[in-house]
Amino acid sequence: MPKNPPDSTQHHLRHRLTVHARALWPQVESVQVRFRAGFAYVAAESNDEDEPVPLCRLRFAGTLHTWGFALYLASSGKYEDNFLPTGLPIGSPEDCLTCAGTLYLGSPA
Repeated sequence: MPKNPPDSTQHHLRHRLTVHARALWPQVESVQVRFRAGFAYVAAESNDEDEPVPLCRLRFAGTLHTWGFALYLASSGKYEDNFLPTGLPIGSPEDCLTCAGTLYLGSPA
């Protein structure tokens, strides 16, 4: 079973995603990131919703700056590996959040 990233990487990822989300979507209070088996499950907590909105799943590849990307599919309640607008299945955490957030939270401010 793949390992989760070190605690320092987990903390840094949470911070980066929260700062990025707040800059793009004022309604986002924070970003919830749960780690399990080498994946980071990302959801947005906002003033508009009672429950966190699932956005995407990031796959830890051993580096803080590049993660695999899977989009949350509300229609099935599952995550599916996907491509970013760059055409790549990997990218920065911010690129992954922007892609998923635009679909579920609306166009960035």
